[in-house]
Amino acid sequence: MNATFTTPPRPFDITALFPQLVPLARSATRLHPRPGSPTVHDSSVGGPLLWPADEPWPHCDEPHDRHASQTVHSPDDVRLLRRDLAAAEERLRLDPEAPEVTPEERENWERIKVGRPWFDGPVPLLPVAQLYARDVPFPCPPDADLLQVLWCPFDHAGRAHPTTALFWRSSATVTDVLDAPPEPPVIQSQCYLPEPCLFSPEQVTDYPNPSELPEELGAQLEDMSRWASVDPALYSDYAYDPGELYLNNLCHAPGWKTGGWTRWDPTDPVDRPCPECGTDEVPLLTIASSEWDGGSGTWIAEEEPTNPAPPPLGARDGNFTLIDIVGGHNLQLHACPADPSHPHVELIQ
Repeated sequence: MNATFTTPPRPFDITALFPQLVPLARSATRLHPRPGSPTVHDSSVGGPLLWPADEPWPHCDEPHDRHASQTVHSPDDVRLLRRDLAAAEERLRLDPEAPEVTPEERENWERIKVGRPWFDGPVPLLPVAQLYARDVPFPCPPDADLLQVLWCPFDHAGRAHPTTALFWRSSATVTDVLDAPPEPPVIQSQCYLPEPCLFSPEQVTDYPNPSELPEELGAQLEDMSRWASVDPALYSDYAYDPGELYLNNLCHAPGWKTGGWTRWDPTDPVDRPCPECGTDEVPLLTIASSEWDGGSGTWIAEEEPTNPAPPPLGARDGNFTLIDIVGGHNLQLHACPADPSHPHVELIQ
């Protein structure tokens, strides 16, 4: 696990104003990913997986659009570019008069920007996340204590995002680990290659998005007179009105997390029936493009101002994994509560 991160207290107790929210509360676990060097025994983003050596590595057999990106690069190209950018940033931090680019870095960039030849054929999936139940609470099938999430690093027909695959397993049964899993020869975008990060799990409380509230309670939230007892000074720095305050700062935590409620922004709620049994699926894992944004600054961890973990060079503020989903959105994976091993549902919000 990584360092400890703590979500600041909410501006005020929303359940004191609207006690009807109390039975609607759900536990969520903020994962607080930060760059690190995970091993197969860690819960992580983009780290190595505890994958059995005798189990075939999964591939994507769907067609991939060669015109989705002008140039494609290998995962190692992207890693080299990131290392060079980080080295340049550190060099200039230590010596503002140092060269912005070294000859070797320039040579690397000139080679990488040309891109790689297109690849036709099954694409090995990329590791996205690994979660041990000992570290992070989430629903598991019987006899499983490990969730592994992989994806194909290309968009697909009708889905402008990577397609995910979930694997559940008992970690105790994996005695011989695959040392060098195959990687895709090329990927559509560098933002589909997660930067290795470790987690710092923290339990928080989520409440429903306004669009999922009972009709009467939703109307009360929009009634300004119900908020008369709330001092505007408690929220005027980061919200124009109490409704915005609830949406961005009270109902659900942003960023990578397990559990909680679905965010529903920008779309309205839709049913998420299990493809196998029809049970309504619930949030399992949120793969986020950022840990916070301009409207959710109150969720920035208390430790961040005094010990900031700057995102990698060129990333948006709060994006430590370097993943970007459809221009800054979230990919929310929903699982069947009756049996998490049933097919999952993907949702972009």
